Amino acid sequence: MSKHTPLHAAHLAAGARMVDFAGWDMPVNYGSQIEEHHVVRRAAGMFDVSHMLALDLEGADARRYLRGLLANDVAKLAVPGKALYSCMLNPSGGVIDDLIVYYFADDRYRIVVNAGTADKDVAWMRDRIARTGANVTLEARRDLAMIAVQGPEARQRTWQALPGAEGASAGLKPFQAASFEDILIARTGYTGEDGFELTIPAARAEAVWNALAAAGVAPCGLGARDTLRLEAGMNLYGQDMDDDTSPLDAGLAWTVDFSDEARQFVGREPLETNGARRRLLGLVLDGKGVLRAHMKVETEHGEGETTSGTFSPSLEKAIAIARLPLAVAPGETVQVDIRGRKVPATTVKPPFVRNGKALV
Repeated sequence: MSKHTPLHAAHLAAGARMVDFAGWDMPVNYGSQIEEHHVVRRAAGMFDVSHMLALDLEGADARRYLRGLLANDVAKLAVPGKALYSCMLNPSGGVIDDLIVYYFADDRYRIVVNAGTADKDVAWMRDRIARTGANVTLEARRDLAMIAVQGPEARQRTWQALPGAEGASAGLKPFQAASFEDILIARTGYTGEDGFELTIPAARAEAVWNALAAAGVAPCGLGARDTLRLEAGMNLYGQDMDDDTSPLDAGLAWTVDFSDEARQFVGREPLETNGARRRLLGLVLDGKGVLRAHMKVETEHGEGETTSGTFSPSLEKAIAIARLPLAVAPGETVQVDIRGRKVPATTVKPPFVRNGKALV
């Protein structure tokens, strides 16, 4: 039986079409996925992301522990509320999960992981605590809900829904968070638009959701979330990277910090030994058809494969992310096998759309 977020009743009341996602009963849309996509690009939409898991890490060794656990370096975090995106790797350099870590103090952090990987993430983290003997505690916070408010009007409408929140969050830069009452307001998101991600006590979640709706923020489902993130060139765990994929092959080299030679994070050695073996690029279909994951791509330098694909509502064209031979560059013409039919596409450097503007 699928699990329910604290906002489940609100979704049903709004007429959402529900689907199982990573073991959770989640809204895929509230009517028109296309309209939900456009409202985020043009105004403000909100997503229930309470199926993701917040983890609180505390203890004297928290900083040292995370420096060994993650491919990115939390030593960059010195201002309370500052956040960092990183991959957590296995010993062979594959991606266990991609996550965001928030710094509150050298002995206190919050980590937000994906819903579908939450159990294995927690098991891996606890195993690393035991193996390293780190003086830390790890607490799963299923008493919290999360709402992502995204779009060019997202911040203003959030402040309208939460009187007083503007004073706490108006000065936030991207990847920073601040507390307002019992809410953590983070200037982060997964759509390529500005906005906030709100972490709220579960008991308050529905009231905040309703206040946002009253302020003109449109409920949006998983369908729009996927087209938005793909237009923004953002990876989806399980499609664009996984346990067998190096972040260097998944377009995530920028999240791997090799600068401190003494920092031996898990998976570092195979990354340094193997380097990048594939390149992640965007595709824009030149002909008719819809791009999906796992389609063969023929290039002058060898074969590749799409990892995510969709019809872009913003561009009104089919787009995809593809893992291709290293020699392939943006601007090349490739052939995508769509059900036995070879259709030309052009390689581009993601993102396709950012802050409401087409970039390709």
